[in-house]
Amino acid sequence: MMTPRFSLGFLQDSKLLLEAWLGAGLGRLRQRSRFIAATLGWIGLLLLALLLLGRQVALPFCLLSVALALTSGLTGLWADKYPQLVAQVCFPLLLWSGIAGLTGGLIAATGQFSQEITLPFGLPWLSWHLTLDALSGFFFIVVSAVLLAVALFGPQYVREYESGPYSPGLLALATGLFVAGMQSVLLAADAFFFMIAWELMSVASYFLVAYTHEKAENRQASFLYLLMAEVGALFIILAFGVLVGFGEGFTFAKMKATELSLAWAAVAFTLGLIGFGMKAGLVPLHAWLPEAHPVAPSHISALMSGVMLKVAVYGFIRFSFDLLGELHWGEGLAVLVAGSFSAVFGILLAFQQTNLKRLLAYSSVENIGIIFTGLGLSILFYSEHKETLGAIGLIAALYHTLNHALFKSLLFLGAGAILQRSHESNLERMGGLISRMPVTAVLFLIGCLSISALPPFNGFVSEWLTYQAALQVSVLDSGVLRSFVPMTAALLALTGGLAAACFAKVFGVAFLGVPRSHHVQRVRRLEPLSVLVGMSWLAGLCLVLGILPASMLRLLEGVAISLTGVGLPSSASHGWLWLVPVAPETASYAALWVFLALGLAWILAFRLLYRNGNRAERLAYPWDCGFGNLTPRMQYSATAFAMPIRRIFAGAFVVREEVEEPALDPGRGLRYRLHVDDRLWGMFYEPVAYALRFGVRYVGRIQMGNIRVYLGYSFFTLIFLLWVTS
Repeated sequence: MMTPRFSLGFLQDSKLLLEAWLGAGLGRLRQRSRFIAATLGWIGLLLLALLLLGRQVALPFCLLSVALALTSGLTGLWADKYPQLVAQVCFPLLLWSGIAGLTGGLIAATGQFSQEITLPFGLPWLSWHLTLDALSGFFFIVVSAVLLAVALFGPQYVREYESGPYSPGLLALATGLFVAGMQSVLLAADAFFFMIAWELMSVASYFLVAYTHEKAENRQASFLYLLMAEVGALFIILAFGVLVGFGEGFTFAKMKATELSLAWAAVAFTLGLIGFGMKAGLVPLHAWLPEAHPVAPSHISALMSGVMLKVAVYGFIRFSFDLLGELHWGEGLAVLVAGSFSAVFGILLAFQQTNLKRLLAYSSVENIGIIFTGLGLSILFYSEHKETLGAIGLIAALYHTLNHALFKSLLFLGAGAILQRSHESNLERMGGLISRMPVTAVLFLIGCLSISALPPFNGFVSEWLTYQAALQVSVLDSGVLRSFVPMTAALLALTGGLAAACFAKVFGVAFLGVPRSHHVQRVRRLEPLSVLVGMSWLAGLCLVLGILPASMLRLLEGVAISLTGVGLPSSASHGWLWLVPVAPETASYAALWVFLALGLAWILAFRLLYRNGNRAERLAYPWDCGFGNLTPRMQYSATAFAMPIRRIFAGAFVVREEVEEPALDPGRGLRYRLHVDDRLWGMFYEPVAYALRFGVRYVGRIQMGNIRVYLGYSFFTLIFLLWVTS
């Protein structure tokens, strides 16, 4: 394929571009590169014109990003007839949507200013209000960074859907609307438009979860996701309703001016925590997450776990820190407990999974718990008027929000690459992939090291900042809080250790050893370039944000100042090399020096192992206990790796073990099956499902089949409503 050439010649291709958009000329395009060049050329010309306008271009860039995502989705209406549109048009539009959003978000986050616009849509008495400030700009960075990787990864990944039983047009349409919905949530400045964008995000993602709908478990997972999404949206509407009821309007500006009593503020906060926590995946509101993420296409799972959960975090921060007003220590304690419990419970369940995407989904529950732990510490410190320490907790939560978006998206894309090449998602059937997918293995390893919070990668920085916030608990006046917060710090440390062990299991079982199935044995070494470029973008960001965290800390401090008016203490300013959240005598971290020291250690180890081009140690076969050649059955399995943790924390799971022994030949051909289920499912969700089934059966009795009875229902209902409203 020819390399696209970007020059003024793209003007001559405009006719071909127009014909393709109308769906009439795609078959006559001789060179796909000219079509892409024409598309990107027009978009680049528009971006260049906007760039000349200066700082005020931030909001137009973000609006352009939303428009490009919508255009990408609408282009999918023709993709069933012309499947090539998905790879050639839809994903390039998403790529430029990510570039525009990243540019606008960086300008807004670094400029510490706010831009507002009112659109003539909505209700006659309520137009749509849009605002871009430092907080929404930062989350535009989060969304756009992942969107760039997905747009690069997607064209190669979705080719298998072009000739399959599923509609490529539906995939493109729902993806574009899903991205536009998330971006619109970040721009919304009134409750009405916020909920419209929220529902667009939820409904579009439902169609993506239900995309491979031929399997019954996929339909069940999509229904559960939609049900919990709508229940969460109802709680968010009620939370906004409290502020609107005591205020003077639906706009966020009027909500911020609302003064609530302590009781009503607690009610609004609880409703908001449940609504946004359900979408974010906080325990025990997480049941949809491990069901929905494994069944969605892998690039969609990256968007859902890496981005959509962060949009829920944005909603909670916007509601609690910006709209609700004064924060109280009880609210911080509730968030801290929910976050700590989610972190530990999520990683314990992730450890027991053998399905790779399901494991990553439970790991998202863990990382959302870490984010809410930082937010809980922040609320506690702000409520005790320790604003600078509250800023540390808020910055730690925001940093981990960005970090988790990057390394979790990287891992989901890596899981998608493995699934596409080997058609395996079960860890027990993988193995030896490092020799068949070497570049993917290196990139996946970077994601594993990052999510395990090991230096010099980005996950370590944000979790270290969360620890630093928790260690400042001595300044609190309440003795109960001074005793409780260190317990949450200990739980966070336990979470970090379990995460490192969990992803050591993932990488070791999937990539090391020998293949455990014929599918893995047949994987070819050739790896698609576009897939590797998308993953490399995320892996590079994980490393850069890990070794140069001070610059990101300055940006996040600006976000905290714009949101609360307070930043880090003055003693924390120690240049770009040293990360000093409180003071030099308290704690400091020089990430670049750690990176250089680790690099030097690797070089020395390499020189010791290889002297004059030869290994210093003798090569020999490993001891095989006298059984001959090693076989896949001799390898450590994922189930065996997790067994010690399963035994220690047995009370957290519902464990069912089955052993099948053939009757004709006892002792040979044994089959062992292990099922580890979520205990909270039986405690919270099965009683609700039973009550709903009972209620439906009871209400169904009113269906008498008699028209006079139905008219009687309508008559008495009308009389009752007239009596209530009069």
